[in-house]
Amino acid sequence: MADELTIGELSARSGVTPSALRFYEAEGLIHADRTSGNQRRYPRATLRRVALIQAGRAAGIPLEQIRQALETLPSGRTPSRSAWERLSRSWRTDIDRRIATLQALRDRLTTCIGCGCLSIDRCSLLNPDDGAAALGPGAHYLHRDSRRASNT
Repeated sequence: MADELTIGELSARSGVTPSALRFYEAEGLIHADRTSGNQRRYPRATLRRVALIQAGRAAGIPLEQIRQALETLPSGRTPSRSAWERLSRSWRTDIDRRIATLQALRDRLTTCIGCGCLSIDRCSLLNPDDGAAALGPGAHYLHRDSRRASNT
């Protein structure tokens, strides 16, 4: 049938392995009909859906959010450009937040490595609500303990 693709054809056209396509199907992200011989047949529109899944994954969008986005699309036809733009706008806030976090990490990485705090759980970058963070960088608890030890 000209309007359907085998799993091999879908894999070749999309660049996604058959095992990943079976996983997407098991997760409800794509759907295949079955032939009388139990072979999968995917509607051609699945190519665009797979592209959308791959773009979402490349952007770090969790599969659950990708699934929710796909549920808003018509199942029997290829998603339109406007549908993709709507979906990408809905993911933009999350992507912008992650970019800001990565930029902050990049900008403070040298300082973080050189701060000497020796404790990720007390790090003002990775643990910003820590009470010791207000004291500035460094091993404040270690310094206090060493002063107490020298005073005894």
